[in-house]
Amino acid sequence: MNYDVIRQLAERRSVRAFEERPIRDEDKKWILQAAMDAPTAGNQQLYTILDITDQTIKEQLAVSCDHQPFIAKAPMVLVFCADCLKWLAAYREAGCTARDPGVGDLMLAVTDTAIAAQNAVTAAWSMGIGSCYIGDIMEQCETQRRILNLPEYVFPAVMVVFGYPTQQQRERMKPKRFAMEDIVCENAYQVKDGPALRRMFEERCGEQSYEEWMTKFCNRKYNSDFSREMTRSVEEFMKEYGLH
Repeated sequence: MNYDVIRQLAERRSVRAFEERPIRDEDKKWILQAAMDAPTAGNQQLYTILDITDQTIKEQLAVSCDHQPFIAKAPMVLVFCADCLKWLAAYREAGCTARDPGVGDLMLAVTDTAIAAQNAVTAAWSMGIGSCYIGDIMEQCETQRRILNLPEYVFPAVMVVFGYPTQQQRERMKPKRFAMEDIVCENAYQVKDGPALRRMFEERCGEQSYEEWMTKFCNRKYNSDFSREMTRSVEEFMKEYGLH
């Protein structure tokens, strides 16, 4: 049995510093083709991929996505949009009495989109090209709509930047994941009690107490300004789908 794909999935890690060399057009096409070959609901491919080649737009995205300069330096930037518009337009072009998209349609499209993005990331890694997901593309709804010319029913669900890792990035250790028993439940969801949660996070806490580590992480991530902005922004996007 060939475990090469499994090995690459285990070794893949986020890359935020890139060598100053371009990605060949042929390699970009392979990455995009891999995205399009991803599993998709009903073979609908409920996404549109924006290939950002304009340096000015890259720089605008670097600012709008929480001021991260490495975005503008990345040789390749792809924005994967959950797209409920194209099929709606196609239905109506055919004279179908098609309802407006709802939140279920959006969630299905986001799933399609995320799967396609992960296929691209995996394909790129197999070619020696690193990548980093940028969740901040879901923030600043009004700004992202303007920069990317997003019409209604098109949601920027995922952004990924690609490039050849620097030596430091190649040698950087991948953060350790949780134990399998903390993530996998057999047959039904199992709610963790206090001791189970403390055991789950014991290694991440290190020398800090559970309370100290968790408070810092909660303030840095969950209660942060960017997290609150993401919620506001996504709520604004979702108004198109009847959620107010």
